[in-house]
Amino acid sequence: MSLIKGIHHVSMKCESAEEYQKVISFYKEVLEIPVARQWSEGIMLDTGNGIIEIFNNGDKVVERGVIRHFAFATDSVDECVEKIKKAGYEVFVEPKDIEIQSNPTFPARIAFCYGSLGEEIELFQER
Repeated sequence: MSLIKGIHHVSMKCESAEEYQKVISFYKEVLEIPVARQWSEGIMLDTGNGIIEIFNNGDKVVERGVIRHFAFATDSVDECVEKIKKAGYEVFVEPKDIEIQSNPTFPARIAFCYGSLGEEIELFQER
């Protein structure tokens, strides 16, 4: 039995009030993720099976880290991509069907975009 029950949250820090508002707008308005809680230095948005925590108190540019991307489960990759593009964000892998060659095989539909801090986001639809 694993001690780990799942991913609790992904955390990001913004350098300015303007950047913070842009990030909040992307996740709340474009991807329609609701607020779980908010406080003076940040906000938590509830994806349904994990939290995105966004702080407004960053003080320097963050270099690209070791996390490759994070993935959101969705029932419609294509609908997400349409909203993301309409909001002016870059989709760098267009929606496509894949089959992970595992045992058993795992069919999915995926796409990748950049969020407002440059974070790589995978949109993942199980088939």
